[in-house]
Amino acid sequence: MKKLIVLALMLSLFNCKKDVKQESVIKTVDEVVVETPKKVYLENITKVFDAHGTLEAWNSFNSLSFTMNKPKGDELTITDLKDRRSFIETANFKLGYNGKEAWLKENEGFEYKGNKDMYYNLMFYFYAMPYVLADDGITYTNVDALEFEGKIYPGIKISYGSGVGASSDDEYILYYDDETNKMAWLGYTFTYGSNEKNNNWSFIRYSDWQTVEGLILPKTLSWYKAEGFKIGEKRNDLKFADVKLSKEKMETSQFEKPLK
Repeated sequence: MKKLIVLALMLSLFNCKKDVKQESVIKTVDEVVVETPKKVYLENITKVFDAHGTLEAWNSFNSLSFTMNKPKGDELTITDLKDRRSFIETANFKLGYNGKEAWLKENEGFEYKGNKDMYYNLMFYFYAMPYVLADDGITYTNVDALEFEGKIYPGIKISYGSGVGASSDDEYILYYDDETNKMAWLGYTFTYGSNEKNNNWSFIRYSDWQTVEGLILPKTLSWYKAEGFKIGEKRNDLKFADVKLSKEKMETSQFEKPLK
């Protein structure tokens, strides 16, 4: 009888030790932290990001707003930097993207002639250079430099994986000043609405900057005429004012179509 009691006690102690060990293993697993690998960029485009204030600083903000001074009136744009929802307001219409679809609200008697599905983030994309060129699904390739007024600007071609964005066949080339590493030109083609690549390149000059919350953002964008990759005369300027970056998350209602 004594032997049975001793055996029972030994089994009980063994089971207790086993339970303690298992509990310890579970706690250890719970404390494991999995880190997401940091995205690696080409050295030259990393230098461009850094020259404008670093990607880390840009990613710390949740929203961007600016006003474009256009001949027909000012145009306000507000964008959520994380999911790219947008809101655009002019004296004649409101336009936006709520995360699911683009919408348009015209004032009575006014007819919007543009393409809302293309326009809702078009000017944001041009303005938020070079940071938007850090988006997922992008491939970077070093290409021939661009020459303008005797100065050479190294180029980085940006292309997109199949199915990335509204039109993955769109192409961009960022040209930068190799003395300052700041962005200097953007070459781009649009294929939106077409199944074929567009070989006609357009060019925007980035040379007039402003500092907002420690980040260097455009003050003026200048479109130029071009034949192929030969830059011609200036076509027009577009100025940006009241630029604001915020770390606060915007209300969902900001990006919904107004009821009235």
